[in-house]
Amino acid sequence: MPLTDAMQLISTDDHLVEHTDVYRERVPARFHDAAPHIVDLEDTGAQAWSYQGRIYPEVALNAVAGKPPEEFGMEPMRFDDIRAGCYDPIERLRDMDLDGTWAQLNFPTFAKPAGTMFLRGQDRELALLCVQAVNDFVLDEWCAAAPDRFIPLVVLPLWDVAGCVDEIERTAAKGAKAIGFPEHPVPLKLPSWYTGHWDPVFAAAQAAGLPLCLHFGSSGRVPQPSPEAPPPVWISLMGTNSIETTADLLFSPVLHQFPDLRIVLSEGGVGWMPWLLERCDYTWERHRHYTDVNRDVRPSELFRQHFSGCFIEDLAGLRARDLIGVDNITWESDYPHSDSNWPNSRTRLRDAVEDIPDDEVHKISELNARRLFGLGMTRS
Repeated sequence: MPLTDAMQLISTDDHLVEHTDVYRERVPARFHDAAPHIVDLEDTGAQAWSYQGRIYPEVALNAVAGKPPEEFGMEPMRFDDIRAGCYDPIERLRDMDLDGTWAQLNFPTFAKPAGTMFLRGQDRELALLCVQAVNDFVLDEWCAAAPDRFIPLVVLPLWDVAGCVDEIERTAAKGAKAIGFPEHPVPLKLPSWYTGHWDPVFAAAQAAGLPLCLHFGSSGRVPQPSPEAPPPVWISLMGTNSIETTADLLFSPVLHQFPDLRIVLSEGGVGWMPWLLERCDYTWERHRHYTDVNRDVRPSELFRQHFSGCFIEDLAGLRARDLIGVDNITWESDYPHSDSNWPNSRTRLRDAVEDIPDDEVHKISELNARRLFGLGMTRS
């Protein structure tokens, strides 16, 4: 089989659940009542997060690892309902070993993958402290438990561009390797890619060598063709958010102004990429002369210079890997969510790549992620 034991499987999209003390133990005592903390709901017996006086019932969104599909649901009701590997890094390492996964990049849950939870609430001083708290938890507690196996991702105070730059510089100095950033700023009532508003953030990310990881759904928007559509509709279509993001960025000024900026389409799949690149190139050829877009660089060329995607199971994308670019594809586990194949990820991936040349499998399973996140080639 091409996925040999010598290849260390690196996942570029997983999730951690902040444990109950992550925020309160890292903010001044005067903020303890307003900082995120777990409360018990007497009427239902469930637990929920409390933040700035509001209740958020998503204790551990879709953290169903270890349960059969018949018991899946969007929301565990209590910490007792989820595996300890969701919130304990030592237990996570044990679950990674069961899965045959060497390293993971993890997005926070309560903070949301791009830190957009902290756009809510009136107290911006507390919000900044919460951003710093979750980043310090990731850097000093979670990833410090196994620095060679956890890839540190941080989030930003999105309401304050100067604060974003400060947090990039602060966390990069502590070892951050990636930034969670919204896939679409506009639905969050934030300025678009085209405004120049985010240029200092992009410049700081580029200078620090930190890719922007745009997790699908981080805009707070899900595709819902019909108001009555059941969850399988929007779950199936979530990759279309990544399609929109890619086209938007390819025709924006961003990638021309920041030639070394890397964009990671987290949990967006890859099978759609050949069609979109063909369509964008065709559109560019016919319409670039009278529209306000760059006239010199083809969108597909920009894509291969700047973008990386990831997949859980995507046979169409693997078959079309030459059209995408083998160097632009990584693998993801998505632990502990219902799309994950845990604890059988390595076996499922081995079956999926059995007809692919060994050198390409090595890139997709490990080497592309090492290059993307600056992990080097030294392996334990």
